[in-house]
Amino acid sequence: MPRRPSPQTQAVIGAMAQDPAAWRHGYDLLTELGLKAGTLYPILMRLCDRGVLEATWEADPPPGRPPRHLYRLKGGVAPAPRPEPGMVPAW
Repeated sequence: MPRRPSPQTQAVIGAMAQDPAAWRHGYDLLTELGLKAGTLYPILMRLCDRGVLEATWEADPPPGRPPRHLYRLKGGVAPAPRPEPGMVPAW
C-alpha cells in the first residue's frame, strides 16, 4: 500500500497545480510555501523520479547568474486527487 504524501509534499503539489503548465523554480516555491531548501529540493527530486513533475534547465538566464532548474507537473496536468480511505464516491 503506497504511503500518503507528507503535508509538505501535498503543499508542493498544490502550489504546482495552481498553474499546472507553468514552469516554476525552487526559490519561487520556497518563498511561496515557507519551506526550507533541505525540505523542498528532496521533495522536488522525488516527485521528478516518480513521474509527477518534469524538470529542465532555464534556457536563457540573465547575465551573471547560473541557470536554474525549472519544474512543472508532468504533461502540464494536475494529478487527480486520491480518495481518502473509507470515502464513498459522490455519484
